[in-house]
Amino acid sequence: MNDMSPISANAQDLAQWPGLRHADGSRWHYLDTAATAQKPQGVIDAMARAMGMDYATVHRGVYTRSADMTRAYEQARRTVAALIGGDENELVFTRGATEAINLVAQSWGIANLKPGDRVLLSQLEHHSNIVPWQLIRARTGLEIDVCPLTADGQIDLDAAEAMLTPAHKLVAFAHVSNVLGSVLDAPRAVRLAHAVGAKILLDGCQSVARLPVDVAALACDFYVFSGHKLYGPTGIGGLWAKAEILDAMPPWQGGGSMIDRVSFAETTWAPAPQRFEAGTPAIVEAIAFGAAADFVTAHGLAAIQAHEAALVAKAREALGRINSVRLYGPQDSAGIVSFALEGVHPHDLGTILDEENVAIRAGHHCAQPLMEYLGVPATARASFGIYSDESDISALVRGIERTMRIFG
Repeated sequence: MNDMSPISANAQDLAQWPGLRHADGSRWHYLDTAATAQKPQGVIDAMARAMGMDYATVHRGVYTRSADMTRAYEQARRTVAALIGGDENELVFTRGATEAINLVAQSWGIANLKPGDRVLLSQLEHHSNIVPWQLIRARTGLEIDVCPLTADGQIDLDAAEAMLTPAHKLVAFAHVSNVLGSVLDAPRAVRLAHAVGAKILLDGCQSVARLPVDVAALACDFYVFSGHKLYGPTGIGGLWAKAEILDAMPPWQGGGSMIDRVSFAETTWAPAPQRFEAGTPAIVEAIAFGAAADFVTAHGLAAIQAHEAALVAKAREALGRINSVRLYGPQDSAGIVSFALEGVHPHDLGTILDEENVAIRAGHHCAQPLMEYLGVPATARASFGIYSDESDISALVRGIERTMRIFG
């Protein structure tokens, strides 16, 4: 670790990160955090306790352990909501950001969108922020517009401003691109959407673990994110939405927990957020999600952002010295560096890097429209986390140099 890093030595101690150690104790150079983050021991321990000695159902039992588990589950909701500057009554637990977007589409979208309405997406969106709106288009007759990018891979908000009309009812943008690492000027995007009367949804999967987020200050309408990219478990995520919007949204799924009263004649609904959490929830995962939120809060998102920015700068500098490497995205990308090696398919590069103890992501990154826009079938992507350091960059460069020798 660089002595100037704002991240504490404790946060980068390999003893905290079981997934970064091989059986012999040596380090694995993990550069695929944008896909899923490794888990600190504290999060693993919290999940193990919740699944083991603390385990019971929530919201239904009158016995002590069930009441304790209910308190822990709802405390996790408060903790995760506070991480992004929201209120606990505005946070719905979902299976992840994908389900959160689908919830918005199937509930708010079906209730509010009609033929002639328009939704504005951008060229760099993840498939999870494209396909749900296409499914709603088939049911409602809405139209989808696509905002282009600037030369360095930012969502072009000047173009968005020119495109937006009162017919637009929703803008749905990634806060940070999962491919390019480009950071949206979210305050301006919110202002542009609201200026034409549209709601705005921000996909925060890559942002909540990389930079400070305050949904109240942003004044966005919907914010979605996943637990497993935040050093937490898979199978859990969050939808934050303004209270008045959630209150007006009909339920998406029916079952236990989301009801007030059921009869064969009529069913009435629980208030939000419970209205959108049908069935037995992901209790264990939610508690570990809260532990992950506590973890990043303790280390400071501003410090994490600075740490990753320094690593991105060093990585882009090192890769930029290799003539055969083409870099994508802006210089100040958030924790993510996508690139291509001339004459080598990213999958081949990823395979050789694996032999060199380096893990990257190679492929279209669930962003095929962006790959088409860039004119490539795939890219290689290195992405950093709180545990990353300069040794990971050195290992990446060594692996690329070996790949170049193999391919001549």
